[in-house]
Amino acid sequence: MNQKQTLLCGAALGLLGVALGAFGAHALKPMLVGNGRLETFKLAVQYQFYHAFALLFTGMLVEKLGLPILRWSSLLFFGGVILFSGSLYLFAVTNIGTFAIVTPLGGLLLLAGWSILAYAIAMKI
Repeated sequence: MNQKQTLLCGAALGLLGVALGAFGAHALKPMLVGNGRLETFKLAVQYQFYHAFALLFTGMLVEKLGLPILRWSSLLFFGGVILFSGSLYLFAVTNIGTFAIVTPLGGLLLLAGWSILAYAIAMKI
């Protein structure tokens, strides 16, 4: 992803994090409590927010450091959020455990994104 795409994805994930957090805290709360998955939903929102900020930070670094490898970091963060938080949202709402099988893969993508970000910073600074 280029700088603009990275920053837009970060902003979009932040916006959706607020919307989903509010929706979960109000409209979905009885169902989430009934499923015993309120904490699961909160964890999904939390990780989505962390990585919205990571995307915004990475987007700012793309121009400053000028390293193409940061595009991979952005893609991994975005894909990781989709798989990690997305699978947790689906699991929390449906209570179908099959969705949670994807969560560790999303976590691996997030770890890879952080690793590449650290590598890029170490290379340039």
